[in-house]
Amino acid sequence: MTGKTARQCLSWGLPSLLAISLVLTAGCAGKTATARYSASSTGSSCYAKALPTAGEGGLAWGSTLSIARQKSLDNCIRYASQSGGTPSTCKVVLAECKN
Repeated sequence: MTGKTARQCLSWGLPSLLAISLVLTAGCAGKTATARYSASSTGSSCYAKALPTAGEGGLAWGSTLSIARQKSLDNCIRYASQSGGTPSTCKVVLAECKN
């Protein structure tokens, strides 16, 4: 009796799981993907990149060159600390404004 019950369970259980997964996938397919981080803020035309001697650096956008530089230094210190680098050695290596 248990063998028959197991076969019955497999005969409807597998198609049910497949149908549920298709419904869930279809529900997510219509949503547009959203970026976790924006490449630049609206109206920000200046960017800067700061790098430490070891670890990860930081890139930032700002409305002025000085704001972009400060934000990139702050990001560099944060990311270098998190990646086991040297936050005290962060320096701005690139800073420009788009025309």
